[in-house]
Amino acid sequence: MVDLQSLLGRTAAVTRSVGDAETAIAVGSGSLAVLGSPVLVAWLEAATIEALPLPAGSTSVGSHVDISHLAATPIGASVTCEAEVIKVDGLRVTFRVAAIHDHNDRVVARGTVDRVVVDSARFMAGLGGG
Repeated sequence: MVDLQSLLGRTAAVTRSVGDAETAIAVGSGSLAVLGSPVLVAWLEAATIEALPLPAGSTSVGSHVDISHLAATPIGASVTCEAEVIKVDGLRVTFRVAAIHDHNDRVVARGTVDRVVVDSARFMAGLGGG
């Protein structure tokens, strides 16, 4: 197991482009052709996963999301989602997250995401899935 405390301050970023499939219309979260909030949250979570290196057999699951979606992002824009480990409490890891789009480096979202480190097989067995 990774010493999770050693990950404090670790950062990661992922960049994605907004296409038709990522719009609020496409994901059912609104009626405009702009980045849908559910997609934005998924991209922010992807950044947290990148910032949390775990050994084979371990993974992390999302347990709490607190995001403010501050600005609209049009189709064609690139969004960089950043995550930083700011707290470790046992197996719970808290990240500060932000999303910036390439139009004037505008911050379009910020908040926190918590993930809990689990044993993959044990977790799935608990669900009856493996």
